[in-house]
Amino acid sequence: MSETEDVPTSRVPSLAGVFGGGGLFGIGFAMGVLEGLKPRGIDLSEVPLLGTSAGSWAAAATALEVPFQVLADMRVPSFPNPKPGLLAGIAREIFGDQTDPLIHVMACSLPRLKRTILDGGKYPLSELVAASSAVPALLSPHVIDGTRYIDGGVRSGTSVDYGPVAKNLVVIAPLAGAMWGPFARFVDNGMHKEIALWKERTGGKVLIFTPHNIAASIARNPVHLFDKARAIEAYHLGREEAKTFDLTFS
Repeated sequence: MSETEDVPTSRVPSLAGVFGGGGLFGIGFAMGVLEGLKPRGIDLSEVPLLGTSAGSWAAAATALEVPFQVLADMRVPSFPNPKPGLLAGIAREIFGDQTDPLIHVMACSLPRLKRTILDGGKYPLSELVAASSAVPALLSPHVIDGTRYIDGGVRSGTSVDYGPVAKNLVVIAPLAGAMWGPFARFVDNGMHKEIALWKERTGGKVLIFTPHNIAASIARNPVHLFDKARAIEAYHLGREEAKTFDLTFS
């Protein structure tokens, strides 16, 4: 992952995105940031995207132009729930069987927990978000082509090092920044190491969004990440954050 990919400069997209995990809170925050960026000239609806866990839902919704309100109204199962295909069924109600070659998601394949990128041009996005979001101990692994997958966030909160080649990359990391305690520092430190690898590989620049203190204060423990009311609040706070954020890529 450390060598620059041999991609002709003329074909390198000017913009791409990487969206990290964070449960319903993460979906809300990411969708808010994405909505807040549009009036400022940054629209990620037709660019390469890599999503992990919650970020896979945000990526799929962005590509298919599904508004946040549809995600806010989706069925949320009680946890733990070992029913096979549960998450894929919920995702199918939102995304149908649509595909999109610009969308990729990160999942962990079993039994070795290998980070694996799944291609939205080859599989329905509903299958991809189910694979990327199958939280261990809460949901059953999701099976695609005979391989079992669990939540991509098990290995990395963002997997920026696997991000698309682009001149500029928008990174949304709902579990980094001002989020709680050692876990946030773990995600934050890992993300910055991954960003360094991505820059080395691509030569591109990065713009990072993480929850500021107000947004972080509404999700102070893991249970809060799956609270729909907090997800809606995170959406509005993410949107406001994007409206005033310095949009300098570095």
